[in-house]
Amino acid sequence: MSTIEVAPTVSLVDPLIGEEEIAAVERVMRTGQLAQGPEVAAFESEFADVTGITHAVAMNSGTAALHAGLAALGIGPGDDVLTSPFTFAAGATPILMQGARPRLADIDPRTFNLEPESALAAAGSRVRAAILVDLFGLPFASAGVDTLRARGIAVFEDAAQAIGASRAGERAGTLADAAAFSFYATKNVTTGEGGMFVTGDAKLAEAARRFRHHGQGAQYEYLTLGYNYRMTDLAAAIGRVQMTRLNEITRKRRANAAFYDAELASIPGLTPPFVPPGSMHVYHQYSILIDPEHTANGAGRDAVRAALTAAGIASGIYYPKPLHLHPLFAPLGYGPGDFPVAERVSRQILALPIHPRLERMQLERVVHALRAASGAKRVG
Repeated sequence: MSTIEVAPTVSLVDPLIGEEEIAAVERVMRTGQLAQGPEVAAFESEFADVTGITHAVAMNSGTAALHAGLAALGIGPGDDVLTSPFTFAAGATPILMQGARPRLADIDPRTFNLEPESALAAAGSRVRAAILVDLFGLPFASAGVDTLRARGIAVFEDAAQAIGASRAGERAGTLADAAAFSFYATKNVTTGEGGMFVTGDAKLAEAARRFRHHGQGAQYEYLTLGYNYRMTDLAAAIGRVQMTRLNEITRKRRANAAFYDAELASIPGLTPPFVPPGSMHVYHQYSILIDPEHTANGAGRDAVRAALTAAGIASGIYYPKPLHLHPLFAPLGYGPGDFPVAERVSRQILALPIHPRLERMQLERVVHALRAASGAKRVG
């Protein structure tokens, strides 16, 4: 009796973790210094050196880094903070944590970012800060940042997905008054959970350090409200090794993206990520748009995704609904149709496997499945 062989699943996420990370954790375990200590300090210093940012403050998550940054900027009750409706919830929930109000604006239809110039139209008199997201690994356009600052609006970069990226010669994390990175398990550089607040302003950095440690100045001297947002030395040890892999990780992700770009150009109805001239996209996600009005067989995003799943290929939807359509944000007063670009993109977007462990044969499987699912003719 013959056995049917099933091709292995092509995973959506597979972090590049090896024996060096395992050895680093073991080394820290043997020291007995598990909480925030010398590994965290070394990680902060090395991260600042690699990214070209003066002050780096390690946190236990990217969300904590965003929260600490808003607190350091003095955001509180009565303030509005501009942000994107097309992002992970952490792009807005720290605003609520500070008792402030998110003010949303629609996204750019090609980059999916909230660009500073377009955001100005949504900036009312109570807006004191703007969180601009480097979505999927592409930094936002810095043009217009100075105009926001001229109106007294602090600019905070959500670089959670963009480590190693750049746009117009400016590196992610350096485009604003301060920035936050994430080292969640799926990020290009991971510590399992973790984040980093970065800034060129020493006062903001010191405020963020207090905030992550219960608002303490000297030990047991409580100056302001703070939280336990500290990173462990275990996480920092992993992060230090991961930073040595950054160039390799980025190169592999960009090479995988280049393969997709070339292959998807001939498939009707599928739009690959747009990369503005002079930009270095690091592809935390490789998210395409699938337009059922232009696919050869009329297939939309959900039908294509189902076909990929049946073929053993994982995919993701980031994000299935813009923030303004979730119950948590209903009190903001927005509703369906208020941000039409974000709503359309959320219906059409699909993330393909892009991680650095992918092999050429797996990339070819993804493209073959996309062609079949969308009814495209084979090329060659």
